[in-house]
Amino acid sequence: MGSVYLRQGSKKYWIKYVQHGRVIRESTESKNIADARRMLKTREGDVVRGIPIDPEIGRITFEEAAADLLNDYAMNNKKTHDDARRRIRKHLEPYFGNRRMIAITTADLRAYVAKRQAEGFALPQRKKGKNAVPPDTPERKRAVSPAEINRELTVLKRMFSLAVQAGKLTHKPHFPMLRENNVRAGFLEHEHYLGMLKHLPPCMRPVVTFAYVTGWRINSEVLPMEWRQVDLKAGEVRLDPGTTKNLEGRVFYVTPELRKLLDDQRKAAKRIQREKGMIVQHVFFHDGRTQAGEPAYETGQRISPSGFYHAWCRARVAAGRPGSIPHDLRRTAVRNMVRAGVPERVAMKLSGHKTRSVFDRYNIVSDGDLREASRRLATRN
Repeated sequence: MGSVYLRQGSKKYWIKYVQHGRVIRESTESKNIADARRMLKTREGDVVRGIPIDPEIGRITFEEAAADLLNDYAMNNKKTHDDARRRIRKHLEPYFGNRRMIAITTADLRAYVAKRQAEGFALPQRKKGKNAVPPDTPERKRAVSPAEINRELTVLKRMFSLAVQAGKLTHKPHFPMLRENNVRAGFLEHEHYLGMLKHLPPCMRPVVTFAYVTGWRINSEVLPMEWRQVDLKAGEVRLDPGTTKNLEGRVFYVTPELRKLLDDQRKAAKRIQREKGMIVQHVFFHDGRTQAGEPAYETGQRISPSGFYHAWCRARVAAGRPGSIPHDLRRTAVRNMVRAGVPERVAMKLSGHKTRSVFDRYNIVSDGDLREASRRLATRN
């Protein structure tokens, strides 16, 4: 049988029990003898059930768990490393810091969510002078979105998971996630796509056309593409393993529209090589043609994500599509593949979707689809 006792000079109770013939002494970190007895009974129950007992379990602090999480993110080269560090420093550590992870309960998590919902954040002060509204007044506050709070809880949840994996905790609390309503449903009908092309700089129109057909991600897959990934003789474009979001390689066999686009880009690259003596490595580049009001770029320079996005923002306003984002092209391509009769598993391979749930979110039904369904119903008889 185990025992509860006080060490000399200590006001906190200790417990003593035996497992596999080894005497284990452990501090209860409590001055309440009833709490100490309950902990002793729990340990004795674990001994009977054969559960390994380590007195260090449960002693991990928030700061230690945060450091372990950041090490895990750095080791796996996660792009969210800096974002997680920011969330920990600005929000999680001020609330949960200097505490043991085992002491963080579901009730604490609900209290944290309530606190974050009540906080909000100050919008930047836009007016100047005596009529300016200070940024800390209620008129200049905006509520923290459920998505932002959920991302913070996700970081904390991962900290618990890593602590359990390391044997520093035996369990993690339930995390009360908030309901989000941030699923984007935008896509471009063909006339909208043509309208956007009309208002984009000439060198950026091929980027939009390529993304409209393939559904590839513009920033990470289309703009970084190099000529070594294009084989016009075989009629294919490839993405190398490790360069995509799911780290898998991908191949797309070009359509006649893409072949013409790539042929034109190749001719423009060769022209720049003849005139300027420079080799153009990337498929999509600035060719020296600009519209009025557009910044001047060096001919042959790769199109950057920020440069493309700024051009897109100007074009969408001019085309009367102020809410459109470049990712609408990806959703549109997926929908067009399915509507064209491409098997869904093949469409997932072409667009680079790994999970069916995300792919299903992209397969959007447009008003034109609904009108076509109504027309078929009307002509059924």
